[in-house]
Amino acid sequence: MIDGLAGVPAALSPLGRKDFAPNDQVRWCPGCGDHAILTTLQGVLADLGIRRENVVVVSGIGCASRLPYYLDCYGLHSIHGRAPAIATAIAMARPDLSVWVVAGDGDALSIGGNHLIHALRRNVNLNILVFNNRIYGLTKGQASPTSAPGAITPSTPAGLVDAPFNPIALALGAGATFVARSLDSSRAQLAEVLTAAARHRGASMVEIYQNCHIFNDGAFDTLRGPGSGLIPLRDGQPIVFGENDSLGVVRRPDGSLAVADVAEVGLPNVVIHDAHATDPGIAFELAQLTDTVALSQAPVGIFRDVDAPAYDDQARAQVSVADDPTERLAAVQRDITGTDAWTIGAENH
Repeated sequence: MIDGLAGVPAALSPLGRKDFAPNDQVRWCPGCGDHAILTTLQGVLADLGIRRENVVVVSGIGCASRLPYYLDCYGLHSIHGRAPAIATAIAMARPDLSVWVVAGDGDALSIGGNHLIHALRRNVNLNILVFNNRIYGLTKGQASPTSAPGAITPSTPAGLVDAPFNPIALALGAGATFVARSLDSSRAQLAEVLTAAARHRGASMVEIYQNCHIFNDGAFDTLRGPGSGLIPLRDGQPIVFGENDSLGVVRRPDGSLAVADVAEVGLPNVVIHDAHATDPGIAFELAQLTDTVALSQAPVGIFRDVDAPAYDDQARAQVSVADDPTERLAAVQRDITGTDAWTIGAENH
């Protein structure tokens, strides 16, 4: 696989999690899932061995978007939904940086949906983290694009009638080359996914189920604890889950995927996960196993991790036509001007 950290300078000495933890007070509600995600990310960045001055985190608007304040590296608290666009410019201009985007489900999938899908389809070398608590937290609990049908909120007092987004399916449909999902309380698995995302060259999107205990408490309780509906995806391994791995993902005669009792179908008939499959349809099928309404089950782990040219690498190559900066600028100007142009004389101004 192509290393997403190629060209990013390594730290001069080993780093620990606390090196990425500033002295600023963390102003999230006590018990918020954001705390666990922050701590995990701090540890991942330290383990990756990147210099703090070569890490930049861009966020939009929302509770999750306060995260840049709580990382001792460069950060930018930008505007609602536009973090991927701003991060794209940074990644293009500075290949020596590890660029991260942090957004909530409302920020990323509502006003920022267009920017998200284009960053993914272009395959910009970004790590996009979508904190999904299925609600608008900062603005006091309105329904978001991932809220469950029937949800009673200040914006849907009679019950939500929208069909919720499946962010994994959305990312795969946009052509994302790295797509994964984790849970805020699954610290080890989250760290594993974030590390893989950072090392992937191109656009990485990680959806993180994150509990908001003020406005949507317990939204992911069905996926916590032994015997839950959490379906771990391990590359090269049978897709089994449940108590004692009694359930497995199998392929029906019509080609679609379904959950079955392993004792009845036999382990050899359980689907083997291939995160590196070129065909995104396989990962898309797995995304459809997500119960977006009751969350009775949801696959977690890396759905897709494939190599493809990164947008920013290709864009930089276009302007690196010569070592002479003057010639490089002239070449770019020729491309912009083209052959059908004329110069207006000073007397016409």
